[in-house]
Amino acid sequence: MKNILITGVSSGIGYATASYLLEKGFFVFGSVRNIEDAQRLEKKLGAHFKALLFDVRDETAIATAYKIVEERVGAQGLYGLVNNAGMAITGPLLHLDISEFEKQMAINLTGVLKVIQAFAPLLGASLSSSFPPGRIINISSVAGKITTPFMVPYAASKHALESLSDGLRRELSIYNIKVILIEPGPIQTEIWKKVITEKKDYGHTDYANILNNMEAQVQKSAARAIPAERVAKLIHRTLILNRPKLRYLIAPNPFFISLATLLPHRVLDFFIFKQLKKALS
Repeated sequence: MKNILITGVSSGIGYATASYLLEKGFFVFGSVRNIEDAQRLEKKLGAHFKALLFDVRDETAIATAYKIVEERVGAQGLYGLVNNAGMAITGPLLHLDISEFEKQMAINLTGVLKVIQAFAPLLGASLSSSFPPGRIINISSVAGKITTPFMVPYAASKHALESLSDGLRRELSIYNIKVILIEPGPIQTEIWKKVITEKKDYGHTDYANILNNMEAQVQKSAARAIPAERVAKLIHRTLILNRPKLRYLIAPNPFFISLATLLPHRVLDFFIFKQLKKALS
């Protein structure tokens, strides 16, 4: 039985992926941040699932989880690591609390590297390793390709994650470890509900009217979001293919997203400026 570690499995893509991989015969380790979620998931997902209690920012807790995984996997090591844990912080950059920006990067970027560094030995990241080469799958976003106003903290973290993944893929090539990026568009997960409900007060700023309209735009995106199970199936495919792609874009409108990335920056800016000016009126 092949062993997989997924971060952030309490809901959304992480939970869907854990459930799907269990159906496909994998043993799944999944990180959560509280004991209640750990108990709930172990009861629900069964004997081939083991919850790990850590926040991706907490190196001590990650080290404790490593010992649990190391003991369980034995000589098999880890077949795959899915870095899914993440969150989204929104707001205009001029008025954003710097601690919020730092939190965004700590979870979506630095936390990913902390987990990779900790579990790399079990993925065969040593020329003398007895473990077979594993795979690292990083969950990025369409926001890692296109930056939109007021989603900049999230987009910056995902742009950086794309660069980190490229560099990691090249550095880990000496161990034959594959590094794959999944770039989802709007997905039916809790993250966008939190974007809507966890609103900050920017009513005193020049962006107030625009931000009031932002909720409607987020709700439109959520309405056309695709099920997390589709991402789970894609992750499974990247784990079993002999030669997976380096990047996978999965979204309701992948053609238009790909087209937007090819537009000159001034053209894309024109359309965004037009929307902003309309929202100001």
